[in-house]
Amino acid sequence: MAKFFEILPHKADLQIKVYGSSKEELLVNSMKAMFEATGTKGSSEKITRSIEISAPTFEQLLIDFLNEIIYLSEVEGEMYSQIKFEEFSDNYLKGQLRGCKIAKRELLIKGVTYHNFKIEKKNNRWEATILFDV
Repeated sequence: MAKFFEILPHKADLQIKVYGSSKEELLVNSMKAMFEATGTKGSSEKITRSIEISAPTFEQLLIDFLNEIIYLSEVEGEMYSQIKFEEFSDNYLKGQLRGCKIAKRELLIKGVTYHNFKIEKKNNRWEATILFDV
């Protein structure tokens, strides 16, 4: 299986590069990478939660999506590993998050920053560089 993300060096915060074969996969892999990079482990208690986000651009949609996931994770004590999209475009998504309650978290993320944020398509694969404030 090809890697879907890597942790990049950063002095103070958490920076990752995420890969996906489509924009949808890039979004899902960004969410999964965020939880994996922070050492978040789940319990056996499964959950499903609705999510709906609109934004003026795909870049903003990805940032808003991750910030909403961070918020839900903190408030509800949940982590997510999948999303079933009901609707998806460059500036709108609606779907069902699937995941579980958090059993353990090693690093707490405050939010996604705009610093060094970048999305590009290289060799038919999407890449996003994301910096999280921790």
